[in-house]
Amino acid sequence: MTSSTDPLVLFMPSGKRGRFPVGTPVLDAARSLGVYVESVCGGRATCGRCQVEVQEGSFAKHKIVSSNAHISARGAKEERYDRVRGLPENRRLSCSATIQGDLVIDVPQDTVVNAQVVRKSAIDRIIERNPAVQLCYVEVDEPDMHKPLGDLDRLKVMLDKDWGWDNLLVSQYLIPQVQGILRKGNWGVTAAIHRDLEASRPNIIALWPGLHNEAYGIACDIGSTTIAMHLVSLLSGRIVASSGMQNPQIRFGEDLMSRVSYVMMNPDGRAQLTKAVRDAVTELTRKVCAEGGVDPNNVLDAVIVGNPIMHHLFLGIDPTELGQAPFALAVSGSVHTWASDLGLGINTGARIYMLPCIAGHVGADAAGATLSEGPHRQDRMMLLVDVGTNAEIVLGNRERIVAASSPTGPAFEGAEISAGQRAAPGAIERVRIDPATLEPRFKIIGSDLWSNEPGFDADAERLGITGICGSAIIEVVAEMYLAGIISEDGVIDGALAARSPRIRQTGRTHSYLLHHGKQEISVTQNDVRAIQLAKSALYAGVKLLMEKLGVDHVDTIALAGAFGSFIDPKYAMVLGLIPDCDLAEVKAVGNAAGTGALMALLNRDYRREIEQTVQRIEKIETALEPRFQQHFVNAMALPNKVDAFPHLAQAVTLPVRSTTVDATTGDSTPRRRSREERDARRNRS
Repeated sequence: MTSSTDPLVLFMPSGKRGRFPVGTPVLDAARSLGVYVESVCGGRATCGRCQVEVQEGSFAKHKIVSSNAHISARGAKEERYDRVRGLPENRRLSCSATIQGDLVIDVPQDTVVNAQVVRKSAIDRIIERNPAVQLCYVEVDEPDMHKPLGDLDRLKVMLDKDWGWDNLLVSQYLIPQVQGILRKGNWGVTAAIHRDLEASRPNIIALWPGLHNEAYGIACDIGSTTIAMHLVSLLSGRIVASSGMQNPQIRFGEDLMSRVSYVMMNPDGRAQLTKAVRDAVTELTRKVCAEGGVDPNNVLDAVIVGNPIMHHLFLGIDPTELGQAPFALAVSGSVHTWASDLGLGINTGARIYMLPCIAGHVGADAAGATLSEGPHRQDRMMLLVDVGTNAEIVLGNRERIVAASSPTGPAFEGAEISAGQRAAPGAIERVRIDPATLEPRFKIIGSDLWSNEPGFDADAERLGITGICGSAIIEVVAEMYLAGIISEDGVIDGALAARSPRIRQTGRTHSYLLHHGKQEISVTQNDVRAIQLAKSALYAGVKLLMEKLGVDHVDTIALAGAFGSFIDPKYAMVLGLIPDCDLAEVKAVGNAAGTGALMALLNRDYRREIEQTVQRIEKIETALEPRFQQHFVNAMALPNKVDAFPHLAQAVTLPVRSTTVDATTGDSTPRRRSREERDARRNRS
């Protein structure tokens, strides 16, 4: 029982605090507050997972004076651990150290014994750990003829006695192995216990002889174009390896609807697509495990996100219903299943958790991105956009949140563009056009040099100049607009051919020559139209959500997804891909869906958060909204026919809207004002 005079203990970085009697083990205090501190050995001071640091000084904000004098001196167990494995001078084992006075305790997020080298870091944020899997070492009584309790039953008794795990389930595959594992470990074993929901029964999913110190999980984002994966230590939260690969389903169709069509038209289509994506996830798992030096058998948990069609195909569900109104999901809530049922090649007892889907075309990936960026946690109006073949849009704040999808198609990823390609060495990724000479300069992936800088030619010879990737497609169209090469209606001005040989006639329209070399790279009128159609679909979806919330502006914009990471916000706004906003408040947030999966992997509380959040997100079906078409038409103009962009105008000199260009001839003529514009002008005067 605690009192108001008991020492006050504050745990960082969580900020959780509480009062505890003198002599309370720091580990017990942490657990009572829900602060996750790993311990595998059950307080025997042998695993070293429970290391903490005491912060010294006066913490006025928290009204705590913390000192190493307020924690017990190193005891025999800690001294023994230090001799055997080494314990840094400023570190303590929380299972042995006890509270003697007020303390500020730091739980290091990098604490790990015999850690694997971190090859790639996915995020720079700290995620407090509370995983669904815990390793527990116990020493089981040997068989006794006078106590005829089975080996497995005695294991359960010790897990209850030492760790408090009662009413345990046991994975079926383990039951025949228990006796052999116990004897191999000389009656000392490490059990992996899985419990996601507090109300669910805990489950022994893996068992090793002796003290076992390795437990990993994978966080995977299955995109229609690429699959991205992180391999993470569940004991330290450290990202051991990250990698990605192209989704092999592309061979069945470039976009999602074409894959649904393949399933509908081929009797074994669903099975083929399911096998392709599962094989890819298995291959990627092997790759990250090899990169991190991890045995796949030590992967015990996985969190997977994806758009609804990827989600369904991965689970082996026919996605046909998602290809037609009313776009019914087979399952919208979170999914808990076994890795062995999906053939993923990790530990037989490993579990799979899939985040809930928001709506028929707003999937678990959008839920992951929402969890990562947290519009539902803030007061400001946030727009979250995951730009892909099917753009997913979330808009809102802690008061109200809405979501929709918009069929942008694959143009932003290079498909449907004459010289378009996926991001790869040699692809043009940045473009600038001189408005006076109309001469371009550009950068290619694999080189840090601009095309007009010394040394670029050598890089170009080595890498080749092969095409235009997504980020450059946005930039080149925006730059063509800023340079006056295309009108606000997106038509290439053929009259400029007299000024520059880069303006070429192509049939009845014109094109812009971006690069003249072994492979000519041009931007055609059809290319511009494809980008206009894609960006208009996205912008129209955003406008619908803004109308639903009754707002005329957004406070902050987050561009998610691999593609969003490389978009220059300024050019995205010039193009009219996103609404006007202070450019300082527009940021690329990388693979936010993957980050959300990572958060749910390392802390099961995040699973509950997103499950509850998804239930209150209002889903807007753009196909059924009568104003979508009008917003789409308005968004065809650069940046928009009716919406103002005052923030953008402060950063960029936008062309004056004074002329239009005939799409067939390319001739410039005075633009005739619409009736709405004439009426507005008359009212102003």
